[in-house]
Amino acid sequence: MGFRFLTLIRPFMAVIPEVAAPDRKVAFNQKILWTVITLLIFLVLSQVPLYGIMSSDSSDPLYWMRVILASNRGTLMEFGITPIITSGMIMQLLAGAQIIEVDYSLREDRALFSGAQKLFAMLITFGSATVAVMTGQYGDPKNLGAGICLLLIIQLFVAGVIVILLDEMLQKGYGLGSGINLFIATNICEDIVWKSLSPLTVNNGKGPEFEGAIIAFFHLLFVRSNKFKAIFEAFTRSSLPNLTNLVATALVFAVVIYLQGFRVEIPVKSARFRGHRASFPIKLFYTSNMPIMLQSALASNVFMISQLLYRRFPDNLLIRLFGVWEPYQGSSQFFPTSGLAYYMTPPRSFINTLKDPIHFALYVAYMLTACALLSRTWLDVSGSGPRDVARELREQQTVIAGYRDTSMYKELKRIIPTAATVGGVIIGILSISADLLGAIGSGTGILLAVTIIYNYFETFAKEQAELGGLGV
Repeated sequence: MGFRFLTLIRPFMAVIPEVAAPDRKVAFNQKILWTVITLLIFLVLSQVPLYGIMSSDSSDPLYWMRVILASNRGTLMEFGITPIITSGMIMQLLAGAQIIEVDYSLREDRALFSGAQKLFAMLITFGSATVAVMTGQYGDPKNLGAGICLLLIIQLFVAGVIVILLDEMLQKGYGLGSGINLFIATNICEDIVWKSLSPLTVNNGKGPEFEGAIIAFFHLLFVRSNKFKAIFEAFTRSSLPNLTNLVATALVFAVVIYLQGFRVEIPVKSARFRGHRASFPIKLFYTSNMPIMLQSALASNVFMISQLLYRRFPDNLLIRLFGVWEPYQGSSQFFPTSGLAYYMTPPRSFINTLKDPIHFALYVAYMLTACALLSRTWLDVSGSGPRDVARELREQQTVIAGYRDTSMYKELKRIIPTAATVGGVIIGILSISADLLGAIGSGTGILLAVTIIYNYFETFAKEQAELGGLGV
């Protein structure tokens, strides 16, 4: 069944756009150049508005996940990296569960599987664009007309394909890391910098205030006669970003970077060269940011589907169990007030956790369970489980010191799944804590940003070490 599925992809390979792999190793300075070019293209797409929209004031189904999914409403980056993540997650889960069979040792199978992921991502992009336009997110389709509706779908689809190709270009070695990580980190850091230094002013009845927390602090010190009251207001204002949010963000950054250093060093030795010993590190965050990324993709799809269904069938009992959505404080943005979607959203503030402790308890249970299970599942579907690691060590003719080749798998099975589960739970706890502290960009967003930036730092250090080893 799995082989037949991949065979079905073969006719499409000729029309699926592809970035050719480099025929030689790309120089480090060229990698940086292509990474910067990719980032600039993404930033331009994030600012170019969709042509033909009449209104984007309706409720946003991806409101909570915009920053994390590197999307910007009403622009060419409407869907961000959602199609890529969703496609990759589903295909990896199908392959890991052996619903489709993939032999990664065969070049053709790897190419077909990669092509299947791209094709699926393109279909998700086209389907999401069609649903967004026809459900009236940019205005009533009757008022827009068939031509504008088609033009909107084409814009969203072409932008989605560009993002897919940019991600593929970086992953094939032209740049550093992957497009997904680059876009997520950029979007989150941009949000944090903007909410810290935004020069825009807002009037909430107390006179004009700057949106940026740092600028507002100095502005309040300058215009308020009572300096202690000005400092208190800068740290506690609720309607706009405050310094407490900024301190919480910095604290979460520091904690995550500190925990990145936790690892178990397994001593290994070469079976070919006598006396050659080394260590095989297993990090606490063994699956890196994948648990929170998969949880975000899961939640975003649930929120989007639930809200769209509720708008069409508000009186259906099953739909209401999935999620009841109501506008928040007179705004056009809908928030879940009950149902499954409600218990998958974090409390809006620490006060809300006291008002509705059941919501908070169920949200904590959902986050910790989801992160732990997704982290364990990722071991099997990504080829990083104990059996896969043991096979790689055997292929390198390396064994764990003090263990026979046959018992190496048992030792890895004792350590790796534990690290993945504990790491997933800790990531869930950090995400919840950041949300409660009011960290800028949401707890999930900050965790993604920190882990991605840390991985980029490690990649940069590795590239520099290789350059040094070559005497460049």
